[in-house]
Amino acid sequence: MAKEVKKDPQDLSVEEKLKTLYQLQTMLSEIDKIKTLRGELPLEVQDLEDEVTGLSTRIEKINKEIVELKENVAKKKNDIEVAKASVEKYKSQLDNVRNNREYDVLSKEIEFQSLEIELCEKQIREFNASAAAKADEIVKSTELLEERKKDLEVKKSELNEIVSETKQEEEKLREKAKALEANIEPRLLQAFKRIRKNSRNGLGIVYVQRDACGGCFNKIPPQRQLDIRMRKKIIVCEYCGRIMIDPELAGVE
Repeated sequence: MAKEVKKDPQDLSVEEKLKTLYQLQTMLSEIDKIKTLRGELPLEVQDLEDEVTGLSTRIEKINKEIVELKENVAKKKNDIEVAKASVEKYKSQLDNVRNNREYDVLSKEIEFQSLEIELCEKQIREFNASAAAKADEIVKSTELLEERKKDLEVKKSELNEIVSETKQEEEKLREKAKALEANIEPRLLQAFKRIRKNSRNGLGIVYVQRDACGGCFNKIPPQRQLDIRMRKKIIVCEYCGRIMIDPELAGVE
């Protein structure tokens, strides 16, 4: 038995091209229905994953800031000890001053170191207050993170359930669609996909309904309807740009 020779897509008649395009449209519409069944779940899952990642990063960043604040507190406490030692040293030197000039210099140093101690104590209070506020923020962010993780588990479970129910059907449809695409010349396929992408309902090819375009429902002139029925050339709607096919060829009563 002789093997059937597969036609080159460019050698197909206009009628065969339109029929193949409409079959492809049917497959793609079925895939769209499956995506609609999944609804907004994939986007919701993605949003929750992004939020969980963002909260985790935020908590990690705040923890680092708290560590830095505690290091600053330790440094300021050390500065205070150094300043107190300097004050004691200068006070002991006051008993051995030889003139007013030395006394004034030592008095100013004692005053400066005392002000330095006050400033460090003020900064320590500010650092501790900031660390406490950030600790509260971590508690709230951690609670929110746990809530979002639970929400994510629920949404993922819902999505996985729907995907498992429809995955096999979708794969079969995609295989059929791929096989049909191989029978359509590249330029026509590209134009069809572009029209479909720009269409609100995802239809790139539509059949005539009651003398009107099945996509935008604008009236089609009689001569153009005749051209569509003749199937001698690719006709597009002059209003919406969709490819037109007559109902009989589309298999619609």
